[in-house]
Amino acid sequence: MKEFIKKDDAVVRFAGDSGDGMQLSGTLFSDTSALDGNDIATFPDYPAEIRAPHNTVVGVSGFQVHIGKNIYSSGDKADVLVCMNPASLKSNLKWAVKGATIIVDADTFTDDAVQKAGYEQNPLDTDEFSSYNLVKAPITTLTLESVKDIFPDRKSALKCRNMFALGMIFFIFGKQTTHADEYLQTKFKNKPEVIKANEKVIRAGYNYCENIDVQEVPLQRLQVNASDMPKGKYRNITGNVATAWGLLAAAEKARLNLFLGSYPITPATDIMVELAKRKSLGARVFQAEDEIAGICSAIGASFAGALACTSTSGPGLSLKSEALGLAVMTELPLVVIDVQRGGPSTGLPTKTEQSDLNQALFGRNGEAPCLVIAPSTSANCFYWAFQAAKLSLETMTPVIFLSDAYLGNGSQLFRIPKMSDYPEIHPPFAKPNDPDYQPYRRDAKTLVRQWAIPGMDGLRHRIGGLEKTDGKGEVSTDNLNHEKMVHFRQEKVDRLAERLPLQEVEGDKDADVLVVGWGGTHGALKTAVDELLQEGKKIAYTHFNYISPLPKNTEEILRKYKKIIVCELNMGQFVNYLRMKFQGIMFYQYNKVQGLPFEVAELKTEFNKLINEEER
Repeated sequence: MKEFIKKDDAVVRFAGDSGDGMQLSGTLFSDTSALDGNDIATFPDYPAEIRAPHNTVVGVSGFQVHIGKNIYSSGDKADVLVCMNPASLKSNLKWAVKGATIIVDADTFTDDAVQKAGYEQNPLDTDEFSSYNLVKAPITTLTLESVKDIFPDRKSALKCRNMFALGMIFFIFGKQTTHADEYLQTKFKNKPEVIKANEKVIRAGYNYCENIDVQEVPLQRLQVNASDMPKGKYRNITGNVATAWGLLAAAEKARLNLFLGSYPITPATDIMVELAKRKSLGARVFQAEDEIAGICSAIGASFAGALACTSTSGPGLSLKSEALGLAVMTELPLVVIDVQRGGPSTGLPTKTEQSDLNQALFGRNGEAPCLVIAPSTSANCFYWAFQAAKLSLETMTPVIFLSDAYLGNGSQLFRIPKMSDYPEIHPPFAKPNDPDYQPYRRDAKTLVRQWAIPGMDGLRHRIGGLEKTDGKGEVSTDNLNHEKMVHFRQEKVDRLAERLPLQEVEGDKDADVLVVGWGGTHGALKTAVDELLQEGKKIAYTHFNYISPLPKNTEEILRKYKKIIVCELNMGQFVNYLRMKFQGIMFYQYNKVQGLPFEVAELKTEFNKLINEEER
């Protein structure tokens, strides 16, 4: 049996038809790797169609797993690629490194399937894979054989086919099947025949690899070194679930009930699904009839004294814009979660993008400033959701939380925190029967108004979308009063910058080139910069989570560097925001709008151009 090739990290990509179970196989492999001590990051890549035509490229569903030490991104190209049909091979071969192990279900390469995938002839009969380690496994045949005594009908038996591929991956990486067995026993506890069938198929896949390895068929085995993460209790968590948990934690720290008023939309729906499970923690979820009803119900809940949230994606944020202006005018706390996807319109519903920044900053009528925050990893969606809720409650200002599909659907290891590690949240509640209470009387330092909840004795007041009189809150059409209130609402946001943590820079302190990122591009950017630093290149990196307002030392940082390159998954929205804010600074930009995250290799190529120009 061949010895393991030892690596610091490895990428595995599962690909097949929608319904082939690639998301489950990838999740079980990532969970197993985490339990083995590997750090992980995942990237689900699935089509928008609910049921795309069978054996077509547009219907291919993928799941990429990056395991190793100190993993920040889901990786560039796969060391091991699993393809369950010709279409998945056609669309995913470009994601395999040269020399990669490619596992295919040879039984699916029929003339009809090959033609549907766009091949002129069976690719397995060509020399196209001479630079790869191709394993042509009869996965369908061996799956049917494994479960013929449990599922005599072909349709039921083939539902286990993804487990055969998983068993092969377990063998290649030397993983135990224990976690997968435990998952199956929990998931299908009332269906013992399903448990037995899937366990048999996993072992059949494992044994198949073991047998061909003995027969000296070329099969690379990979051993990935364990991570050196701090001790603690960890779990694999998606960004959407982490967001939901962060909101729950904030509600607990603020001693408020959590209310989410939302309408289902890809890729944000899982936030609503997760919170709907948490009634025991005080969460209340309202699935509204549309996006407008969702945010309006949340504003009503905020008026009534809840930590109010609404979740959506780009098209839904457009629909919520008028009501968001109402939240700005009334100065009520509200967290608006936007899990960004490719646009405009319905665009690319299942693909990632960062193209809603302009909408978050400017997409309302009138002068309607909001706070804007962006998480940067799937795991830290927990922290930034908590922070968004804290700032909204304490400043009485709506916060837009700009996640994205890459973060929301992707997963990472999350060290479960203690609630004692997180600060208390202190909403500016008014005191009952305060004889001096006025709804728009402001704190002299922060300009934050007090929050009076319906039912508080002696605090009846008027609130709504029409302009308010400074202090008293009565409806006003006075021009000078309007200008004063507009300045107050903007200044309240601007003054928050004084209380935010300073922006930090990592990398070479003598670098002339600064890489700037924001939101979900963090993993690829950090990995690219770290690799260049290890190669002896002079480069620095700063990543923004606070977008509006920006940290107060932002300009000081930017003016230190000769060349600044801003990298975004859009056409340049953040870099144009920086140009607007800071005149006279020269910015370069690198943009990508393919519905895909950055690759580390493409970033390094771009950064090296600037470094080499500076060194000449």
